[in-house]
Amino acid sequence: MSELTLFWFNMFGLFYLLATTVVFIRNRFDLTPLSNASTSNNKRPKISVCIPARNEETVIGLLLQSVCIQDYESFEVLVLDDQSTDKTPEIIQSFVINYPNLITHLKGKPKVEDWFGKPWACQQLSNAATGEILLFLDADTRLQPDMLKNTAVSFHNYSLDMLTIWPRQILGSFWERTAIPLVYYALVTLLPAIYVYRSPRWMPSFIQRKFLPAFAAACGQCIAFTREAYDVVGGHQAVKQEVVEDVALAKKAKVSGLRLRMFQGVGSISCRMYRSEREMFEGLRKNFLAGFGNSLPFFISAGIFHFVVFVLPFITLIYSLSIYSPALFSISVASISIIFLHRVILSVWFKWNPVYGLLHPLGVLWYQWLGLVKLWDHLTGKKIQWKGREVS
Repeated sequence: MSELTLFWFNMFGLFYLLATTVVFIRNRFDLTPLSNASTSNNKRPKISVCIPARNEETVIGLLLQSVCIQDYESFEVLVLDDQSTDKTPEIIQSFVINYPNLITHLKGKPKVEDWFGKPWACQQLSNAATGEILLFLDADTRLQPDMLKNTAVSFHNYSLDMLTIWPRQILGSFWERTAIPLVYYALVTLLPAIYVYRSPRWMPSFIQRKFLPAFAAACGQCIAFTREAYDVVGGHQAVKQEVVEDVALAKKAKVSGLRLRMFQGVGSISCRMYRSEREMFEGLRKNFLAGFGNSLPFFISAGIFHFVVFVLPFITLIYSLSIYSPALFSISVASISIIFLHRVILSVWFKWNPVYGLLHPLGVLWYQWLGLVKLWDHLTGKKIQWKGREVS
């Protein structure tokens, strides 16, 4: 590849990074925490905390502890044991004994063949819930004591039908610290969070209607609906065959004219999704292609694009020194500086170790490898298992 070609590839990447910087800066102000002021009428709607749990013996007790000490007057907790084969049901039952008027232990029914596991569990939870707000939590999340109160206040203050919170991710192992932040990096540099809440004012209304689903996003680790809104979108039954059911629900909400908003969860909710590189690889492998709409051209193009933007500048920086090319060196340094600046700000924002931001290209290469494996899975028809169930 010629020096001129490398220069223009890097110029393209630099323009992209500058454009996403605008989105990033705006999200730093628009992706807010939950409200914490009192509602004007002091209303406290009943919240049904719905927790699907399948083989979650290592985490379910910690979540239930954090739920049971909530500073909120009106809520119930429903935990569905989704055919677990470990000690999950025993742990749930121990909390029921201690909090009999608060926690309900549901025995999950065998999964119906044309449903994916999580939507099936969540639908059963919703059928049993009696609250005005349905809050769905993954079993590996943890709540701060005022989380439910602030959720209710946020529904009121923003006149919401649905909300979702991106938890602060707790990162333990080397690869967690290196790769997981890239999920949030993509979120805050690509999607203006305010447009999830309201349509872009600069966009003509007839175009807004067409692009409503493009501004839909959600994090299934923490997602909440008013009962009326949940029924309008058709509940989890409407997304029973969606691997990325959270985004699918957000799209249905937007198309239905409902009002939803994203929040960041620093100070209200945290989550540790995975506890090893292997678990992280398999967990992301199950829905990596689905995150790109199951479109192979889009998936492959995105992989090439990310290599050009986030890996190539580091290669050309070294190459520019070997051939003494000031122009190539300067543009590589500019791109790398923006990447590192983004990562430092993101790390401070979500309370991560900023040193791992320096490993951004390594994290990108980890996802490149995951993408190649997922592409091979697709081409060979390999079936993916997660927690003992087939998910693709």
